Amino acid sequence: MSLPMTERGACARRVRGQSTVEFLVLALVLTPLFMIVPLLGKQLDIAQAASAASRYVAFEGMVHHGASPRGWKSDALLAAEVRRRFFSNSDAPIKTGDIAGDFAAHRNPLWHDHRGRALLPVLANHVGAGSLRETIAQPLGAVFASAMGLDERNLNTGTVRVDPARIEDLPPFDTLDLSIERRTTVLVDTWAASGPDAVRRAVRNDGSNPLGHFPYRPLQMLVAPLKPFVAVLEGASPPEIGRVDPDIVPEDRIR
Repeated sequence: MSLPMTERGACARRVRGQSTVEFLVLALVLTPLFMIVPLLGKQLDIAQAASAASRYVAFEGMVHHGASPRGWKSDALLAAEVRRRFFSNSDAPIKTGDIAGDFAAHRNPLWHDHRGRALLPVLANHVGAGSLRETIAQPLGAVFASAMGLDERNLNTGTVRVDPARIEDLPPFDTLDLSIERRTTVLVDTWAASGPDAVRRAVRNDGSNPLGHFPYRPLQMLVAPLKPFVAVLEGASPPEIGRVDPDIVPEDRIR
């Protein structure tokens, strides 16, 4: 049975009205998502910058360590360098003593919210950095390291912390106190020797340190009276106490 023209027109209008309502409901749900997705991408970009900055701080601590003639870089100086080189505009020049400004020319143009407000409005308040030198916690190894003149404080950690500002009028970011912290730890001194002489000096104890690794001088004095008897009995020269020949490869292995 066919419907009259007036009833068919009313049904069509109701269908169009339903589609409009469904579109508006979906728009109310999807619009915040469309606003949040770019914001999450910007915060991930800030986290990536924090990771790169922590590597910079760690390696700067490795170069400017306690034994370096340049001395330590203070946390305040490291933080200022990090703000300018990693949290400022991407084409910022690398200049000594340069400080990132809180104005448009020095800001990263990507790090803004949906209203154009900076995610890091005051860099000095939102970005911090620090460098920490630690000791490998091995009591027995520390004893030998001290006796052999090795650096015990050889783990340097660079830390960068970023606290993005709250996003006003966008729940839940308007009450979310987000904090991003990244750390990088590097081994400053691998206890590698500069050559055979360095190994020889480290292994042999000259008597100045009672905890020396190999106290060869007392042993030499103890063994010296026995050398003639050993030579007669064995028909060869006695062992040489205190002799250290690092990196010596036997001749039959060289051929």
